[in-house]
Amino acid sequence: MCIIVPFLLLAMATNLAFGQGTRAGFYSRTCARAESIVQSTTGGVTWVVPTGRRDGRVSLASDTSSLPGFTDSMEVQKQKFAAKGLNTQDLVTLVGGHTIGTSACQFFRYRLNNFNSTTAADPSINSAFLPQLQSLCPATGDATKRVGLDNGSEDKFDASFYTNLGNGRGILESDQKLWTDASTKPFVQRFMGIRGLAGLSFNIEFGKSMVKMSNTGVKTGTNGEIRKVCSAIY
Repeated sequence: MCIIVPFLLLAMATNLAFGQGTRAGFYSRTCARAESIVQSTTGGVTWVVPTGRRDGRVSLASDTSSLPGFTDSMEVQKQKFAAKGLNTQDLVTLVGGHTIGTSACQFFRYRLNNFNSTTAADPSINSAFLPQLQSLCPATGDATKRVGLDNGSEDKFDASFYTNLGNGRGILESDQKLWTDASTKPFVQRFMGIRGLAGLSFNIEFGKSMVKMSNTGVKTGTNGEIRKVCSAIY
């Protein structure tokens, strides 16, 4: 029985030219039905899904230092993405994945009451939205309580995440900085469909950037493994 762990590229409307690394048909000999099983599960628009990323045999907490953090400046975020071969548009696009999912209060509650020595709340938060967040995550409340990252649309894969940023309703500080930084704001506006700017389709661009990211640091030869049990190294 084959264990399939694909990158599910949501609503890609175009076929993409894939570089070396992951590729379509990777499991054609070892698990011939892999890609048809994936497609029958996702449905929707037809697309080509590159597969073949191997799991590493070592997992270290220190390795996460190369990943963007929720308090990172935009410059640091761009540097971390650039180190993986990803540009500013990829950054804005992939952070848009926060259109789905939640965050624990502990990762943004500091923005609501004790932001810095001169202001109680992060001034980039919409003043009308602030009381709602404070009620969801009171200063002495449960730090593990979870809040949707895309307010009002956390269960739907859409571009409303960017509209929320434009309205000062970003949950994470690092997310909201996409709107306040001059190099990233134009991409947010293009996903929002601001008149006068060349629009970007979030569904299509997210798929492209996911494929691009999936081809960074691909293990080849005898490096890594394709696990039969996802939680165990063999």
